[in-house]
Amino acid sequence: MTDLSAAAVASWHAHVYFDAGSRDAAFALRERIAAAFDGRMELGRFHERPVGPHPMWSYQIAFAPGLFAEIATWLTLNRGGLDVFLHPNTGDSLRDHRDCALWIGRSHELNLRALGA
Repeated sequence: MTDLSAAAVASWHAHVYFDAGSRDAAFALRERIAAAFDGRMELGRFHERPVGPHPMWSYQIAFAPGLFAEIATWLTLNRGGLDVFLHPNTGDSLRDHRDCALWIGRSHELNLRALGA
């Protein structure tokens, strides 16, 4: 495996996972994220079905590497029991999701076939 430097990370994605029972909590968290990081990150669509490699309903938070510590810390302290999957974007989607990912809360098995595994 080739070592990568932090400069290889173009951006980060955090995916907040939820289901029918936690949908309202996920939506409320999404609104709090938008208020806390107004304009400094991008919120993706609210998916009420599994999308891509994600085995649960989710929405994405996209942000610059310089915001990682602030956003990851905020999510850790304020996620309200929801699980969050974080991964860098280096141009190798399979590696980013499989080998370089972090979990806040419980981890879930990803559908890596969706990434070509």
